[in-house]
Amino acid sequence: MTRPVHTVTLDRIGGQESPLGPAAGRGRKGQWWLAAVAGVFVLAQLMVVRPGMGLGWDESVYVSQVSSHAPASFFSAPRARGISLLVAPVAGWSSSTPLLRVYLALLAGLGLFLALRAWRGLFPVRVLALGGALFASLWVTVFYGPQAMPNYWVAVGALAGVGCFLQTQTDRTRRGPVWGLGASALLMAWMRPTDAVWVTLPLLFVLVVLHRWRHARLLIALLCGLVAGAAEWVIEAYVRFGGLSQRLSEGSDIQGGLGWHIAIGDQLRGLGGRSLCRPCTGAMPNPVVTAWWFALPVLAAIGLAVAVRRRRTPSTALPLACAVTAAIPYLFLIGYAAPRFLLPTYALLAIPVADALAWLVTAPGRAWRPVAVTLVAMGLAGHLAVQYAVLAHTVQRTTAGHKGWERTATALRRVGVRPPCLLTGPSSLPIAFYAGCGSASTNGPNANTDAAAIAQAAQRMPVAVLTTGAARPPSYARGWRLVRLDGAVYAYIAPTARQDRGA
Repeated sequence: MTRPVHTVTLDRIGGQESPLGPAAGRGRKGQWWLAAVAGVFVLAQLMVVRPGMGLGWDESVYVSQVSSHAPASFFSAPRARGISLLVAPVAGWSSSTPLLRVYLALLAGLGLFLALRAWRGLFPVRVLALGGALFASLWVTVFYGPQAMPNYWVAVGALAGVGCFLQTQTDRTRRGPVWGLGASALLMAWMRPTDAVWVTLPLLFVLVVLHRWRHARLLIALLCGLVAGAAEWVIEAYVRFGGLSQRLSEGSDIQGGLGWHIAIGDQLRGLGGRSLCRPCTGAMPNPVVTAWWFALPVLAAIGLAVAVRRRRTPSTALPLACAVTAAIPYLFLIGYAAPRFLLPTYALLAIPVADALAWLVTAPGRAWRPVAVTLVAMGLAGHLAVQYAVLAHTVQRTTAGHKGWERTATALRRVGVRPPCLLTGPSSLPIAFYAGCGSASTNGPNANTDAAAIAQAAQRMPVAVLTTGAARPPSYARGWRLVRLDGAVYAYIAPTARQDRGA
């Protein structure tokens, strides 16, 4: 007689193993708590980041794909068009950046609410609300929520997807979580296909290895979501780049060559408010700024220990596993850093960390409980103060940079560079969007033309070569008029541009 084979499953994460039962947090009251967290998050975006911040470099690329304000910027191999389609309902007919910011802030709040709602019944509602608040209070979350960037949407897709996956294990008859899993996978792959693969690796492992293909409906939903979301990106790989492997190769080259790179130090430097750390040099931020980053794995380990003790290990272990796989490429496979890259990891860690904090303030005996509550409250208050100090500094610096691009675009119009027009040179891509011009580059990650094509364009439209200082122009621009635009920004202007008489 053969002995039965026992496999690890996720079948018992609800029911008697959950301290509140499978219905915990599914009432209307629980939804109001989650809605309140999402609402405060929206207000923080609108009040601190502010709608008038202007568009950043990457944002101008994504928005230009659907905007009538300027020609579409060069779309490099690593990018996906999900965020462009997300902003199309506003950017397709309006050039108003404040309107776009408000639209994205509202969507970001709705996305956070739906992602947290996917976890109802898996954890007490107070844990879900605290987890949502922890994620939404990070400066990087508030900063990128209203921006036309894909990372936040991968994060909420990851959080919702893992929650839906776990919900399917509590009640196999419910179809909603299955559809939610597919939709979450689609959202992630729509925004960043490679990130979606890394996030869902543990889910695929559970379905294929631990469940041994028994849950075909879940596997089909997950794979269909990933395929549907990545379909456009894969088709474009064959149309524009010569194949999927070629697009991946070009994407790797643009990112400095994917391989073994320990970028932990780079990520720490980025926590001080650097939106892109490339090259990532300079001193580390004050330890007060980075302390929360080191506290995350400790609190996650406590959350896992609590889950093991309460016999609901999978509901904590699975999001932790997805958080780890989501972080691997950005901590060990890429030679630079940006804080937004780890947003999916932070979202997936939020609920286990919140569970750990809830345990810390309730587990000690009556005598020690006030001490634990005081320490946790002081820690959270200090954490919030640090996050918003970094956020305010980052918003101020970023806004100033964007205003500089806007001033340069205004100066270009004064010297006769108006649509249809073409800009080339350093920083030409975002300035071109502000000016309503096309952008061109003969080298670097955004190379999309050559010198002969730019010289030919100068015969039929205004063309400007942007430089820092009075740098020597390229050969085709010798003899063009040199103009100082704003600060240290100069431009060589083609003869086709006609300066305003009243300038």
